[in-house]
Amino acid sequence: MRRTDAARLSAALASPRGVLLAIPLLVAFVGVSLTLVGQHALGNTSLSMARDRFVEQTAFVSQRLTQALEQAEPVLDRMRELGKGRSSSEPAEAYALVLRDLIVGRPGMTQAYVAYPDGTFQGVYLEDDGILRFQESRVSRDGGKFHHYRFGPTSIIWERDENTAYDPRQRAYYTVALQQRKRAWTAPYPFFTTLHTGVTRVEPIEMAGGAIHSVIAVDFDVSALSSFMARADANGVSTLVFADDGVVLAYPTAAARIAKLKPTTHALNYRDIDEPLLNAFFAQLPAAGAALRGDFAHFDAAGHSMLATVAPIGGDSGPHWNVAVLVSEQSFLHALKTHRRTSLVIAVLALAAAVVAAWFLARHIVRARRAIAAAREEADRAERRATELGSYTLVECLGKGGMGEVWRAEHRLLARQAAIKLINVELTRGPETLQIQERFKREAQTIATLRSRNTVDLFDYGVTSDGTFFFVMELLDGIDLETLTERYGPQPASRAVNLLTQACNSLAEAHDAGLVHRDIKPANLFICRAAEEVDVLKVLDFGLVLAPAEPDATAAARANAPTELPDQPLLPSSGATGSTGSARLTLQGSYIGTPTFIAPEQALGQAVDARTDLYALGCVAFWLLTGKLVFPSNDPTAALVAHMTQAPPPLRPLVAGHLPEALEDLVVRCLAKNPSDRPASAREVSRILRSIEFDPADAWTTERGHAWWERLPKDPQRSVPPTSGIGTLDTILSAKPTRRPETA
Repeated sequence: MRRTDAARLSAALASPRGVLLAIPLLVAFVGVSLTLVGQHALGNTSLSMARDRFVEQTAFVSQRLTQALEQAEPVLDRMRELGKGRSSSEPAEAYALVLRDLIVGRPGMTQAYVAYPDGTFQGVYLEDDGILRFQESRVSRDGGKFHHYRFGPTSIIWERDENTAYDPRQRAYYTVALQQRKRAWTAPYPFFTTLHTGVTRVEPIEMAGGAIHSVIAVDFDVSALSSFMARADANGVSTLVFADDGVVLAYPTAAARIAKLKPTTHALNYRDIDEPLLNAFFAQLPAAGAALRGDFAHFDAAGHSMLATVAPIGGDSGPHWNVAVLVSEQSFLHALKTHRRTSLVIAVLALAAAVVAAWFLARHIVRARRAIAAAREEADRAERRATELGSYTLVECLGKGGMGEVWRAEHRLLARQAAIKLINVELTRGPETLQIQERFKREAQTIATLRSRNTVDLFDYGVTSDGTFFFVMELLDGIDLETLTERYGPQPASRAVNLLTQACNSLAEAHDAGLVHRDIKPANLFICRAAEEVDVLKVLDFGLVLAPAEPDATAAARANAPTELPDQPLLPSSGATGSTGSARLTLQGSYIGTPTFIAPEQALGQAVDARTDLYALGCVAFWLLTGKLVFPSNDPTAALVAHMTQAPPPLRPLVAGHLPEALEDLVVRCLAKNPSDRPASAREVSRILRSIEFDPADAWTTERGHAWWERLPKDPQRSVPPTSGIGTLDTILSAKPTRRPETA
């Protein structure tokens, strides 16, 4: 009988009328209960919660200011790295651009500079108009002079000269560096130009004998740091940053009064401001002591009862400042009462809205059930459609990205496996449809025109009925050169010669057709096994290839689209995008390629040709032989600057095994900054490589290659290999990934 009653009750609640009644009543009951309980709890704990919030607010401001000061550490680390081998006589243009990039976007930081023992000073500073500029001064018998520059797109431009008696060796930060002999904070002091109170993080750079090579420093203007405190300074709440000796480092409440004070030669003190609230607070500070830190303290100011709490700033390595939040007790309690009334009104309104929403939900719940059933049926149909694409059956997803997916597929009649690259259909329906279609079409046509055995094969290309673009490419069994060297270390010179020769075969054909790859790097060179052959190299990722230029009218007529189109990778990329040029599908004002394997002319956005790919191939050879980048750097900008300005390191000291002199000379020629100093073509590089002879003990023979590949398992169910630095995911698209073997 009870089961029957329960069944009837369940049926009644599941009926349309039962849903219309039960859901709104349930929401109303729960809402009223929670409102009553919440109001009771709020009445008992509001003061405690407000106290905690007040203390947390102080800690929040302290944390934000601490984070702002901690910005000095990575900036000084980078300046120390750049300044070790740099002298005061070197041109400052490249150094100025790096300093500008270091200080941009770091609130509170107003200067980054270096001072030398000969009195030379160079640094980037933030003007009152909010614009970064560069200044340089040198001490001379006739008096010093500041040279001020503004920043252009790629250089610094002189603005004005200013006579000055400034000698960095006489400044407080230089003295602290000489005394501490390590990274340290200065005490607050007025800056030379603005006389604003500030603090400096300074570090000396020493030479091998202990002598000072230079002093690097960054400045924090405390008036700029005040912006971090704007969130706390509202509704009668005042925030203050101060040092233990009474130096005021930031006080937004009296900003107008501070601005009117006459410049002083000492750090700003609370007595200089002469405000009753500050005078009362600092008079109370010694007596309150630790009670102020982490809790409330009461004090009187001009007949008003005040509350205050204090938190330290900077941690153990910081400049040992404090932040205080001050508020009148009357306004504090008034806010609590207002909050309680407001919360009650909001709760009632929310409850009413919830009941109305519940009624609408109940009204449409039956329709929702039918919609869910229909959606499930449609999802089943979509899943069935997704497993087939033309003549291919999709077997396994190898990778996904923001632009699409890569699948291992099998031809339904021939049982041949392939890699299929699918482009997200939603991306072909937006404002950049023509650009994406043209980019996709160009990549397919580029690969299809190449017949070299060392270029990845394209089987098919097309568009499905729902607008999905797809490539069908060969599925490779092997490993890319980036992963090869990372896992197994530098490769023997004889093996590197064999692999580089095959890369030249593919590039020679592409260059003959007027194509420049523009993204040659280890991750885009894939070695595989085909039947009984091993170490067969395939060149991948022709998505960034530069096609032969055509007249604008002809190119536009053929493509029926603009000649300037985005050259974005079709799948996630860690490479950069576009240079400029007619019919190149590029973005104006940027570079294309990978910073650690980019030719100088390519990084500068200049015209490129076949010799650009040969520079990148020289970087690949350097990687294979040493396991290192030509210019190692975690900063893409620094890598670009190095490729444009620095000579490559000597190759022979970095190679452990046998290195033929002809191979060493060839790598040096390929890495020449001037394209005219490099080999003229890929065929010339191939000819030189083929002429290099090795002793039998050093040669990479067929037997030796087979023995190496036997240790790589042949497993069709493999995980995706590492693809760091790839312009597109063609390594996944065209490669069946390998599983890490137990032995090398």
